[in-house]
Amino acid sequence: MLPQPASRLHAEPDASAPLDIVFIEGFTGETVIGIDDGELHAPQPLVIDLHAGVPRFRACDTDRIADTIHYGVVRERLLRLLAEHRVQLLEAFAEAVAEILIHEFGAAWVRVKVAKPRKFADLQAVGVQIERRAPPPDRSAALVHLLGTGLAPARR
Repeated sequence: MLPQPASRLHAEPDASAPLDIVFIEGFTGETVIGIDDGELHAPQPLVIDLHAGVPRFRACDTDRIADTIHYGVVRERLLRLLAEHRVQLLEAFAEAVAEILIHEFGAAWVRVKVAKPRKFADLQAVGVQIERRAPPPDRSAALVHLLGTGLAPARR
């Protein structure tokens, strides 16, 4: 059994903090995606490259897979997405991959490239590449907790 995805490996994304990058390049799977009639009924190959950044992995110190993004688990999640998605555009598919990496695996930053190889006889590939950052954490829950424990400073 594979380990579960890491939950929030970062405390707060900082645009200036150096990132350690976990990557998968050349992942190839098949799915039904596209807008042309010929694409809407038969699976076709997609090639996915992804880079997921996390501010300095704890795994550098602990040497434990639970303290990093497990690319084997990411691969399994990509296979499930290929089977279950209902989008037509590569842009929407890339966005779904980015959201998975950020929200399920705790990446602070991601770059996702999705390509259709040999879509046209005279091109090696067509596709899209996107970059996304994790949203800042919601501090309202922490404030409510502090208020409930009486630790929030009193207003004057």
